Amino acid sequence: MKRARTRKTKNDLRKGFVKRLRIVRGNRSQAQFARDLDVFQQNINRYEHGTLPHVDFLIALARAENVSVDWLLMGRGSRSGR
Repeated sequence: MKRARTRKTKNDLRKGFVKRLRIVRGNRSQAQFARDLDVFQQNINRYEHGTLPHVDFLIALARAENVSVDWLLMGRGSRSGR
């Protein structure tokens, strides 16, 4: 008997990250969100279209928006970074 496949694929993780990033951004424009995080708007656009960000961006985002890196990347645990 085969086990049901419960492991998320790389594409599933990417889509989940995009969804959670948009949740964090909320009603702010990409440009405003980028200014708030001190990054280029083009980076936010790339991330929202599926490019996974560098660790330094994830840490900066987690600190600035008080969210958990584990929640951002994997959708696990609480959204809160505390």
